[in-house]
Amino acid sequence: MLEIRLIVRAVHILAAAAWIGGSILYMAAVIPALRSGGSTPGVAALAAQIAALFRRMVNICIGVLLLSGAYLMFDRLTETNLGWTYLVVLGLKIAAALAMFVLAIYLGQSNIRRLAKRSTRLSKAAPQLMLALGIIVFILGALLNGLFEAALAPH
Repeated sequence: MLEIRLIVRAVHILAAAAWIGGSILYMAAVIPALRSGGSTPGVAALAAQIAALFRRMVNICIGVLLLSGAYLMFDRLTETNLGWTYLVVLGLKIAAALAMFVLAIYLGQSNIRRLAKRSTRLSKAAPQLMLALGIIVFILGALLNGLFEAALAPH
């Protein structure tokens, strides 16, 4: 049973790292590089290809995070008495993760709908907001791990 927990936890962390790390790379390197390439048809086609591949990776990460997160949550909640602090932090992590998923779905809409919404404040701020939420989710996850280990430690 311990091996399954470790595998699921590793998969959960890897999916989160791929999504958040990919978002950092996308915003810090890919988008500026594509913008510096001008508005030629080749650059536009490359940008569309990169966006489609990144969207596919994010969709896979969302599925993996939902499945592994549900397993880990139920595994931990049935393990020991964790207290209210753990439950509150868990609720905050779930809320932040769900907000990330909603933003990812919003950003990944079809091209026609995305073009119509590109000029809104949310469309412009969504990638940065999603990245900030991802970092918050990582921090909350580390806090949950510390709370879980503290609950298991003899007092």
